[in-house]
Amino acid sequence: MTRFSLTHFIPRLLIVLGALLIIDAIYVMWRGVFHFGSFFPLFVGLMLVLAGGYWQRLHNWFSAATWRRWLWRLGWGAALAWVGSVAVFFWHIQHGYQTDLNSAGKPVDTILILGSGTLHCQASPTLAARLDAGIVQAQRLPQAMIMVSGGKDWRRDCTEAQIMSDYLRSHGIPAARIWQEERSTSTYENFVFSRALLQQYGVGPEQGLLIVTSDFHSLRSARIAQRAGFSHTASAMAETPLYLRYNVWLREYFSFISGYLLDEY
Repeated sequence: MTRFSLTHFIPRLLIVLGALLIIDAIYVMWRGVFHFGSFFPLFVGLMLVLAGGYWQRLHNWFSAATWRRWLWRLGWGAALAWVGSVAVFFWHIQHGYQTDLNSAGKPVDTILILGSGTLHCQASPTLAARLDAGIVQAQRLPQAMIMVSGGKDWRRDCTEAQIMSDYLRSHGIPAARIWQEERSTSTYENFVFSRALLQQYGVGPEQGLLIVTSDFHSLRSARIAQRAGFSHTASAMAETPLYLRYNVWLREYFSFISGYLLDEY
């Protein structure tokens, strides 16, 4: 019977995990999604494959001195702690954050649909899911106006808000019911710029606001809305396409950290 050996098992495991991450990243980018949630798995996957391929050399180098052995253990400990934090975060956001319309505390005057990226001046799958969810809410709340929020795609001449507006109108929402915020490039700007535009239309931040966004994004967006001054909000979620789910969850993990550091909530 062949004796089990970590020396042979670990490098093979690293190569397999790295290859899976690389395949995932390439597939997502092939589908036209380019953001940190697709680039980071590619980088990690390449590092894992290299670590597996040069495992024996790395092990010998780190074993040659006491301080290197401690560095080796510290590095693996930090990596495992980080993976654990990501797992906890994924578990925390897996069901999203949806609140009943009554939680707004006031009648909903405005439905705010947050942008999520475009593909060649067309709605991405994630954005289309948000817009579809917004259409459902618009039908439930015929008295509410709809604000679509998203700025210019840096690679194109179109704005996300215009693409969102076109999508809504093609699905039966009257143009007179849609307002467009076309400057924002982040979730925080979505709310800050939308608030300023809403005030121009006579809608104050103390009035009822229904936020429509993706399931993974709903918790952070609700916190940012409060930080931006909206005092009566409710949230409605759109389900994230399965092939993108864990990539955008990973992106959201880092967005949560950056939002905290930037004092966005």
